[in-house]
Amino acid sequence: MQAKLNLSQLEQYLSKAAWILKGPIGASDFKADIFPMLFFKRISDVYDEEYQSALEESDGDEEYAALPEFHRFTIPEGCHWDDVRETTSNIGLKIETCLREIEAANQEHLYGIFGDAQWSNKEKLPDRLLTDLVEHFSQYTLSTKLVARDMLGQAYEYLIKHFADLTNRKAGEFYTPRSVVHLMGLIIDPHERESIYDPACGTGGMLIESVEHLKEAGEDFRTLKLYGQEKNLTSSSIARMNMFLHGVEDFHVARGDTLRSPPSSMPTACRHMTASLPILPSP
Repeated sequence: MQAKLNLSQLEQYLSKAAWILKGPIGASDFKADIFPMLFFKRISDVYDEEYQSALEESDGDEEYAALPEFHRFTIPEGCHWDDVRETTSNIGLKIETCLREIEAANQEHLYGIFGDAQWSNKEKLPDRLLTDLVEHFSQYTLSTKLVARDMLGQAYEYLIKHFADLTNRKAGEFYTPRSVVHLMGLIIDPHERESIYDPACGTGGMLIESVEHLKEAGEDFRTLKLYGQEKNLTSSSIARMNMFLHGVEDFHVARGDTLRSPPSSMPTACRHMTASLPILPSP
């Protein structure tokens, strides 16, 4: 039986996934492939965990254990991680199909969350490479019992920084240094039942900082309402995955250009985190 993973093991596990892709894929594109695979693996393993719990509760009633009310997300038939692992040819097409069907089955929360990576492009992602990537991610079970949300969230943030380091100056598009993020959290000093809005949220680091700020203060972070907007499709998708992997339920991350099309649905009483907005020159 697999033992619980520690943070160091988890970080090394995620870093190695990037090295598997090194060569056919540029460092700036790693995040479009790695994050969806991590999220796909996590929700598949959590689904299995929920299924097993319901199975034990019902004395082995498989129909009962498959009921949607026992699962955070629906995994359509044939779209589980194990179905991809059993595929030996056209693996990219299988991954693409599974991700789109999972999005369709969970439209309220997951629509568009996996981004637009070209999984079926065999020149970029041949079957051999995808087999290595799938087998690498299959090395560990990412259930909540073995990998707590807080730890997976920390490892996810580590991976975001890792990709930022690889892409160097291009990273500012989706990554703000965590020292700046922490300072912004201290400045706005969020509290229970407040709303937080980041108009250029990138991968969601500042919204997550609000959650961590409440945890450190011993307050209930689940009462926060978190809002963000991000123009870049990949970054906005990563931000949404980031929220779920940190155990955040009440949030809304919209895709769009805040300066040209500010969202009309954001509450007027939001505290704003704006460090990720560009600094415009004075007229």
